[in-house]
Parts: sequence; C-alpha cells; structure tokens
Amino acid sequence: MSTRLALRIQERFDRLTRSEQKLAGVILDRPGLIETHTATELAGIADVSKATAARFFRALGYTDFEEVKLQAREERNRTQPYSYSVASHGTTVLGRTIGEHLDLELANITRTFEEMSPDALRQAARLIADAPRLWFLGLGTDAWLARYGLALFSRLRPNVHAVGITGGAVAEDLALMGPRDVMIVLAQGPQPREMKAILSYARTTRASIISLTDQGNLAQAKRFSDLALRCHISSYGLIPSYTTLVSTLRLLAIAHVGLVGETALQRASLIDEINEELDILG
Repeated sequence: MSTRLALRIQERFDRLTRSEQKLAGVILDRPGLIETHTATELAGIADVSKATAARFFRALGYTDFEEVKLQAREERNRTQPYSYSVASHGTTVLGRTIGEHLDLELANITRTFEEMSPDALRQAARLIADAPRLWFLGLGTDAWLARYGLALFSRLRPNVHAVGITGGAVAEDLALMGPRDVMIVLAQGPQPREMKAILSYARTTRASIISLTDQGNLAQAKRFSDLALRCHISSYGLIPSYTTLVSTLRLLAIAHVGLVGETALQRASLIDEINEELDILG
C-alpha cells in the first residue's frame, strides 16, 4: 500500500464516519488489497456501500480510486520491496514468501477471468477460426509471448505467423496482412515506440486485432483493437508477472478447439505423428 495513503488515513481517521473508519481499518490491516482489488471489492470486504468507498477516498484528497492505485504502484516501483525472509520451517527465501507469491498470482488470475466476458471470448474464438491468417505480435521483452502463441496455435490451425520473428522483418510481415486476418497483440509494461505505428498500419489492412494487455496499455489497446482483454499483472515491482497473459492465450486456444472441433484435433494428432516419425528416422 502507498505510504502516503496510510499517513492520510491516520491523519484524518477521527474525522471519518463510522463506515469510512471500517473501510480504513480493512485497508490498514490488509494493505496489499489496494493493488489487487477494486474500490467496489474493498467496500464489500469492509461491508460498506460503494458510495461510502467513493466518499472515503475523496475525503482523503483523491480524485478517485484509480489515483490511489497509481500512487501505490509508483511508490512500490520506487522502492526495493525484496528482502530475505524466513519461512516457518526455517528455509530462507529471497523476496516474498511462497504464500504471498501464490496469493498475488491467484488474485491476478481470479480478477482477470472474473472480468472477462463470455461473449468476448466467443467473439475472439470466432474471429480466429474465420481468419485466413493468424498473427502474433509481441515487442521487446514480450516477444517470447508471441513465440509461445505461434507454437500453441500452429498445432491447431494452419497459417499462423509472428510479426517480425524472422530477423525483425516487421514491414515484410505487415505487407502480407490482409482483410479478415487476425493479429493477437501481447503487451505488458512499457512498450517500444513502434507498437503504435504497427497497430495503426494493421488497421489499414482491415485485419482484426485482439489485444491481451495490462492496465497501462489498455487505452491504446481499446483505440486500435476489435477486442481488448485486460490481464491483471500485479507484482512486487522487480520481476513482471506473465501468468495471466499465458493463461489467457491458453484459454483462447481451448475456445478455438471448442469451436472448430475435430479439425484442430486432427491437425494436432498429425503433428504428433510427424514428430514421432522424425524421432525414429533421426
């Protein structure tokens, strides 16, 4: 939780209403909730109304809850939260305990899939099934996600590509993109400047764009994409978490198989048979 938020609560606690004090107590007792939960969820945990939560954060001097979350993230990223800790059985662990790591990853996964619309998942599966070509785009440190998507979907359908994966030939790949193609964009954290230009050009080809993105890239994703699926990626600041992006890619693959059925299963089976034969011949 933000240190400044805790100080504001302590300074104004006596002036808060009884309901607001209940919410303040929850936040002070469980500071990690600020980054992993919405204001509505915090209100539910404290057993107060959404209106109380909104008044509470305004009383502390914030415009809205998003400003609180942004402040907490900024403070976390400016500090080094990692230290040696000792588990109950005596094992020394660098960073957070296993339990804290698990809690945060589960919170990310839970929020990501609770917020995902079943209609959006069905629409994504339909776009992928109908696409003449399926493309993956991940720039910088997200490039490995594009390779994972390429490997995953190549087992399930033909004509799957990753933009710029061959010697950085981005323009050559974009020149192949056409109407009804689908490009799945994977964006976590700060993105290279060329991301916006690539998305802008892809729109001119009349390809459909599905973005798997974090909160920081959501606005741009919504501007350029037919579908923007938000993935929660809260972490402790030093090492990014890709758990929800990988899991969402797998969910898209499962939805695709569910839609096209035997066609995908036959292709995967054929690839397994070819790999087995190559192993024998090798």
